[in-house]
Amino acid sequence: MAREIPEKLFYRIGEVAEITGVKPHVLRYWESEFKMLRPRKNRSGQRIYEKRDVELILEIKELLYDHRYTIPGAQKKLNSIYNRKEGEEGERIGREKLLELLKEFKEELESIRHLLEIRH
Repeated sequence: MAREIPEKLFYRIGEVAEITGVKPHVLRYWESEFKMLRPRKNRSGQRIYEKRDVELILEIKELLYDHRYTIPGAQKKLNSIYNRKEGEEGERIGREKLLELLKEFKEELESIRHLLEIRH
């Protein structure tokens, strides 16, 4: 069973290996296979993982080890999950922008109506 992820700003590869139960060389290999897993590196070149990276590693581990996905199958599954999340976010932002434009349009129409009333 996976341990709870401690609350920290960043994690080194050894900590991530301990938290996830995945050896460091496997983590480095997964970085080459899963495009969404890209930890930053500090000035000395050490990998710096964020909490979302650790969560992603746990997802990858579950797909590969528990659900017996192949790497290409896990890639496809994760791509569909992450593309859907990005699409939903884009849709939400799109609605907000649309509401803002409608508000501006309404204000313009009210301004025109006011000008027309003055002339009559």
